[in-house]
Amino acid sequence: MAERPYIVGNWKMNGTRAMLAQARAIDRAAQNLMKVEVALAPPFTLIHATHREVEQIGVGAQDCHPADDGAHTGDISATMAADAGAKFVILGHSERRQNHGETDALVRAKAQAALAASLRVIMCCGETEDVRDAGNAVEHVIAQLKASLPETLDRPAEMLTVAYEPVWAIGTGRTPTVEDIGTMHREIRNLLVNLLGEEDGAAVRILYGGSVKAENARELLAADEVGGALVGGASLTAESFMGIVIAAAEVYES
Repeated sequence: MAERPYIVGNWKMNGTRAMLAQARAIDRAAQNLMKVEVALAPPFTLIHATHREVEQIGVGAQDCHPADDGAHTGDISATMAADAGAKFVILGHSERRQNHGETDALVRAKAQAALAASLRVIMCCGETEDVRDAGNAVEHVIAQLKASLPETLDRPAEMLTVAYEPVWAIGTGRTPTVEDIGTMHREIRNLLVNLLGEEDGAAVRILYGGSVKAENARELLAADEVGGALVGGASLTAESFMGIVIAAAEVYES
């Protein structure tokens, strides 16, 4: 693994101020594992508090609205997230696409808004079980990602990360084979190179997300073109999350 791995915890709709103790513990542990870039995306209500509590790890948002302000009750703009202390935003997550009906065009608009607010973008893509069983997984993921990426992107290696998340493996305990992950990540890499050019396309990190745990992290992170992990439930405690970070450090050193 040439680049420093990137391990991002997505707390989803979990966490009150009591969870800040876990954020502090993750931050302290991450200070001893500088070969891995570690970040957390808490709910909006905890972004500012987490940002104030940690020193080493990155803090981000789980979503943003494409508009900068306006009559959008209950929404948060990229500028607001940045003002609260977020440095990145997760966009296009399967739960947003499925539960909120987000289209590729909407995800792309959000990405443009995030970049305008100087937020790094973690762009998610993935396929459902039906799509995979039909043999269309690669075509679906590549088309989804291509339609979701921002039309203009300066400094891709710095501002963009892609996260491949097979929808059928999120929170189910099921995971694709290492070979399947490697195949998909190579296809994503080819797309990035074609869109961004050889140098920039090769520099964008591609994370794997889908039932990543300390027990399987080392094997998953060693797959071809995997540059880190987007972690859900296992990121809610320092003990389980740091097990994944330690595995990433071991893969990086091997």
